Amino acid sequence: MVSNSLARYFRPPLQRAAGSSPLRQLAVAGAFSMLLVTLWALTHRYHGFARDGELYAVQAMARIHPNLASDIYLQNTSQDDYTIFSPLYAAFIRVLGLQPAELALYLACTLGFLAAAWLLVRELSTAAQAWLALALLISTTGYYGAYRIFSYSENYLSARSMGEMLIVIALASHFGRQRAVALGIGIAAMFVHPLMALPGLILLICLWLPIRAACICTVAGIIGVLAFVGIVTVLPQAARHVTLMDAAWLEVVRERSQFLFLRYWRFDDWEIALRPFACLSVTALAVPDPRVRKLAVSAMLVGAAGYAVAWIAGAGSIAILLQGQAWRWAWITGFTSVVLLVPTVGRVLEDEKCGPLCALLLVLGWTYSGAGGMELADGALLLWLTRARISGRTARHLYWTAWALGIAVVVWVIANCWTFSSSAIAESGRESVVIGRLREIFALGVPAFMLAGAGHYALGWLRPTWGVFMICAAFLAASAAILPGSLKQLQNVGTPAEIAEFADWRRVIPPTSNVLVLPTRKSASFMWFSLGRPSYLSVDQSSGVVFSRATSMEIRRRSEVLLPVSEPDWKILSQITEEQENRKNHVAPRDLSPRPLTAASLVAVCSDPQLGFVIAKEDVGFDPLRHLHAGDWRNWNLYDCERVRSPHVAT
Repeated sequence: MVSNSLARYFRPPLQRAAGSSPLRQLAVAGAFSMLLVTLWALTHRYHGFARDGELYAVQAMARIHPNLASDIYLQNTSQDDYTIFSPLYAAFIRVLGLQPAELALYLACTLGFLAAAWLLVRELSTAAQAWLALALLISTTGYYGAYRIFSYSENYLSARSMGEMLIVIALASHFGRQRAVALGIGIAAMFVHPLMALPGLILLICLWLPIRAACICTVAGIIGVLAFVGIVTVLPQAARHVTLMDAAWLEVVRERSQFLFLRYWRFDDWEIALRPFACLSVTALAVPDPRVRKLAVSAMLVGAAGYAVAWIAGAGSIAILLQGQAWRWAWITGFTSVVLLVPTVGRVLEDEKCGPLCALLLVLGWTYSGAGGMELADGALLLWLTRARISGRTARHLYWTAWALGIAVVVWVIANCWTFSSSAIAESGRESVVIGRLREIFALGVPAFMLAGAGHYALGWLRPTWGVFMICAAFLAASAAILPGSLKQLQNVGTPAEIAEFADWRRVIPPTSNVLVLPTRKSASFMWFSLGRPSYLSVDQSSGVVFSRATSMEIRRRSEVLLPVSEPDWKILSQITEEQENRKNHVAPRDLSPRPLTAASLVAVCSDPQLGFVIAKEDVGFDPLRHLHAGDWRNWNLYDCERVRSPHVAT
């Protein structure tokens, strides 16, 4: 009886609104929409040109400024060869400018992704559960893969953003009884980002097939990949028709992109990888709707097949298998697990024996920001599997255990809030102290879903319609106060003002000349978007080494040229291994900080004819062009390597 009352508490809010007047329905929908906007603004922050955001931006800019196509990242085979996203992005840039175009496309993809997710859950459950599922999707971080590098619905623009949106739209169309439309959208997504769209397309195919047929096809596909690898390995004639990575190329790929190889994944990475399978198992066992069960099982099949193919690929040297990055298929598994979690919790709560504790463990498995998400989900699965053996007395103990765990979570949140109150705010000065503190609190995960649950309950039981409108207005005001800080672009690169500021350097640097900033930086955004010139080398530019041997060898060569001023930053695997060994042996870490520029080191790096100009703070002679404009770059120097290489110029 206790569990049934909790289930009734969980369901009613928007169901009550559904039977009320159109005005009240509009008020409730508007209030919950504003609550979700506020929740998104508190838990997300637009990162602009972070990570792959700058890579997709330069791919688009190269369509407008062809000189950028000579950059090492683009001059050989790259991910730009597999997407139509760049021409679309370039069209927006021509009309709006670089940063406004990026923000506009990012918001369009984010809104489309969330709206499609709501429609998907709405097709499979109630409107109330769809709103809560969207709140859970917003308040969780959808990491997949290793080292917390990738997540669905990322906070910057990439082709992945649009590909994910199209796949979720396709899934919503499928369950909306528009299967042909769903298949067409899934195929269209393949032209935007094939690596992200392929698992979605496979999922659609699995949904078309009976479960047994989908399982057989999955196993057959894995066996087919194994057979393909075996044929290429055994028969030299077959190997001539596929590209194999030689030892030198494979070493660079392994060092730079260790996350491509499952054998280098850490325990934490496997916790993230396996958590969706535990949650989806509960969904498949608990929810009676055959459509939900089929979606859960199919999503697990796609994810498991992706890991199997990725493991096979990582054990060999067949380029196309490593380039396919099948471990990315798990994004659809994680996404499906999150959007089906609320309907699953609603069903689990109806169980008299272990419902409350099982539901709480499922929610905490995704919202608790500390370690142990997989263990919490596994605990929920174990409870559900053994519920038939739970006695009435044990059920009462489990009920009070759920209350104790809930109270412990509340205490944990309060304790963290107290800790935050006495600590400095990260990125202080970007927004008010109150908003900064709220961001810290909501980053814990649990408070975000607690806010959604409280709003869900209040909107359902508040009688007067004017009261609902008051809540809507309150969340509208909150989102208006918080959103500007969430969407603010912190970087000035590529803005008309910054381009004008560096007109002195742009005048003397030929359009196709490579530019290097010392100390070397992770990002090449300044060279690409402010100077409008190719970058000589940065760690982000080496992200495409898996697609091109020529790029890999050139990355290695240029890093050797830069040894007088910096260590090779693309050797990420070696750095991780060294850090682990140092911690294990209690050895102080080796100093990897960049070396100050000297006249001798400048001559050494400029010996490479591929390097045109060097920018550095130090003045080491050679008559550099000093930047005198006020700002962060004031008194930085531009060195012409042609002049440095000239024997007639004295230091």
